[in-house]
Amino acid sequence: MKILFASLTQDGHFNPLTGIAAAAQDAGHEVAFYTGSLYAGKLGRMGVRHEPYRRAVEITAENINEVFPERVKLSGPRQIAFDGRAIFADNVGRFFEDLREIHGEFPFTVLVHDTGFFAAELAVRLLGVHSVPVNVIGNIESDPDVPPMFFGFGQARNRLDRAKHAAARYVSNQVVFRPAKVRYREILAQHGVPFSLRTVMTDLPYRYATAVIQTGTQSLDFPRSRVNPKVRHVGALLPWRDPGGDRGADVPLGGYRRRALISQGTIDTADFAKLVYPAVEALRGSGMQLVVSTGRQPAAPVRERIGGPDVVVEEFVDFDAVLPVSDVYITNGGQGGVLMAIAHGVPMVVAGLNEGKGDVNARLAFRGLAEDLRTERPRAEAIRAAVDRVLADDAMRARVAAVRAELAAHDPLAESIEVIESVGSRLQHRP
Repeated sequence: MKILFASLTQDGHFNPLTGIAAAAQDAGHEVAFYTGSLYAGKLGRMGVRHEPYRRAVEITAENINEVFPERVKLSGPRQIAFDGRAIFADNVGRFFEDLREIHGEFPFTVLVHDTGFFAAELAVRLLGVHSVPVNVIGNIESDPDVPPMFFGFGQARNRLDRAKHAAARYVSNQVVFRPAKVRYREILAQHGVPFSLRTVMTDLPYRYATAVIQTGTQSLDFPRSRVNPKVRHVGALLPWRDPGGDRGADVPLGGYRRRALISQGTIDTADFAKLVYPAVEALRGSGMQLVVSTGRQPAAPVRERIGGPDVVVEEFVDFDAVLPVSDVYITNGGQGGVLMAIAHGVPMVVAGLNEGKGDVNARLAFRGLAEDLRTERPRAEAIRAAVDRVLADDAMRARVAAVRAELAAHDPLAESIEVIESVGSRLQHRP
């Protein structure tokens, strides 16, 4: 079976697909990966054929604010509205033209893609391929039982909450996502494909998918009364790791009774005053070792500002080495880091709103796996108090351990390949 993987050029969209791509190739399938040039080196080390963008604009964590300088001043729903049109919708036509050209050279029958890759609908309708989206954050399909995405709402507890959620759902669909939907409709119309502006944008991947691979477990979502039979939870989808590659900086882990790992992820790293600096201010001198990862930003300036005997600052650290000896993970709520923390049994203090992180954090708080500070800029005092509560909360650690056991019961790569191969078997048995 010929399988094309496709993703946006952002770590959170690309990395969770890499392990599946390598596993599919190991299972004997012909695999290619359509993504930006940023990941050419990694795909080369994986031995996976790289199909770089040809017409599409490559938008990365490094250049996003250069390509869209006006985005820096936006936050909340305004940033979501901007991103929906500029990052997710506007590239759809160019993505599809690339896919159509690649299909002529590599006639793939299954397209495995991140849920933000909306060109998949045109590929399904016009190329006759099957779509298998990989949802790398929590379940984004709308449901009347679940709060609307991108507001960071918790589960409705009463009629007032339900009314607030209904109003936000309307605003999200009719106002926040309208620019993206208008642009998406324009592009689909150029190819003779109809699109209704009443469609919920985050439902699109479920609508045209043959099957959906969902990272995590159902217990990491809000309760839903409707279960989509297309969706398969596969556990913690983590990136492919080069067996001989760099694991990140070595962190001296001796001499401390407690340890906190601190990260703002790999995208929202332009201003460490949001979370990293107040977290270090809150905990410096507390007897804990503080291990700070700066993501793709250079570590030296941050180390010069906040480094010290009990503070380690590195661009990349090996989470698999640090998390097993950590007592708390302080994060803005990136799904990959969250799953790694749970997989190692580490409770969290979370502080993030944008790029869907508020929704990840609200779910963690609902399930009692984290203290959610419900802001992107927490005060040091709030962080210290939240860390103290987490360290004293034996029940939270027990809940994290229970979800850890659920994740451990899954084989994410094997289960993902099962999903993809089940789609392939349907193709073989078509009349």
